[in-house]
Amino acid sequence: MDNHMEKHALIRLKERALKVRGHILGMAARGGCFVGSALSCTDLVVFLYSRFLNIAKDNLNDPGRDYLFLSKGHAVPVLYGTFAELGFIHPGRLKNHLSTDDSVYWHPNRDIPGIEFHSGSLGHMLAVASGVALECKMKKQDNRIVVIVGDGELNEGSVWEALLIASAYRLDNLVIVVDRNRLQANAGTEDLIPLEPLIPKLQAFGMSVKSIDGHDFQDMEDVFSNIPFEADRPGVVIAHTIRGKGLPEIEDRVDKWFCKYSDEEAGRLIKALKSSNERLLEAI
Repeated sequence: MDNHMEKHALIRLKERALKVRGHILGMAARGGCFVGSALSCTDLVVFLYSRFLNIAKDNLNDPGRDYLFLSKGHAVPVLYGTFAELGFIHPGRLKNHLSTDDSVYWHPNRDIPGIEFHSGSLGHMLAVASGVALECKMKKQDNRIVVIVGDGELNEGSVWEALLIASAYRLDNLVIVVDRNRLQANAGTEDLIPLEPLIPKLQAFGMSVKSIDGHDFQDMEDVFSNIPFEADRPGVVIAHTIRGKGLPEIEDRVDKWFCKYSDEEAGRLIKALKSSNERLLEAI
């Protein structure tokens, strides 16, 4: 199957990702947030909502919609920014980041339209997503259930328990996306509790596994268009990413997990981000 993405579609995705990254930096100037983690999965989240998931502002409560659970909840600014671009929430609401008068906070909560479940403590959402996927199977619905987990989160035993259950119930409507930026908090994943070889480990738990460049939209299109990868097997997409992607001065740095900027610093970074992206768009 030819999944070549049209030029205008690719430009639209890159422009949307740029705007979402700008929103993330804006929130970093309003009390700080987990910038590195959010930028790591920005391209993935933008692609999933724009090209893969049946989720839109007019079907957020429709039982037939798809589901996305952000298990690495500290990256939630990427959801807020994406939801603002998709019209789930008013963009002006992002200025309420960390305000006691709103729910735009450091972790996902269901007071924000589009957030399916609270998260923050790591290792929980795969179990929740598996339960939703099982319910959809039992009701003979064709919803697709996506859960994004951090690679460091794979240290949690609850993740592997949920994988066993997802495999046992043959949840091929479940897609687990691993944000593989090889950093967790302030350490490298392979320096703390090594994960590799990750693919055979996941396969041994009954998963059907593919790898992608988590910043390459065409690569995402090629892989996600083939889901489910195998009948009766949950799918895992290992997305190789870079923490802080888009801002060279913080990319792949263990000390740039959480960032708090002044308005001036954020403005300078947004300007650099736009300049860099203009060059990328010209190259398409």
